Amino acid sequence: VQVKTLDGKMVNTADFKNDGKPIILDFWATWCAPCKKELNEITEVYEEWQKETGVKLIAISIDDQRNSPKVKPYLESKEWNYEVYLDENQDFKRAMNVNNVPHIFVLNGSGEIVWQTNVYNQNGGVEKLHDVISKVAKGEKPE
Repeated sequence: VQVKTLDGKMVNTADFKNDGKPIILDFWATWCAPCKKELNEITEVYEEWQKETGVKLIAISIDDQRNSPKVKPYLESKEWNYEVYLDENQDFKRAMNVNNVPHIFVLNGSGEIVWQTNVYNQNGGVEKLHDVISKVAKGEKPE
């Protein structure tokens, strides 16, 4: 499935790679308060996670063509060090069977989905995600 970079280039999602390390695919939208809250929380620990596990977070905005111009200004007001792509037609969202956001997938080093959640839990959700990534980085199966 094709998604768009913030500067309008098309990218094939099959090309998402991270040198055999875990990937977090995070579907979100500018109108989704829990999505933004979760991604802001992860920002605080992301650098630490990267050093520990080599994880890469790819944030997929499902804002449609009318709302997608809001994504770049929003990101400029944040300190997200994530790769961010636009799924304006929601083709990738449909391909991944995402019904609501936030929706997070964790992929292992081989690109297989090994864990997912579509609930933002402000009491321990980010810690749970960290536990999952730590296990996946060690080749273990998350719960």
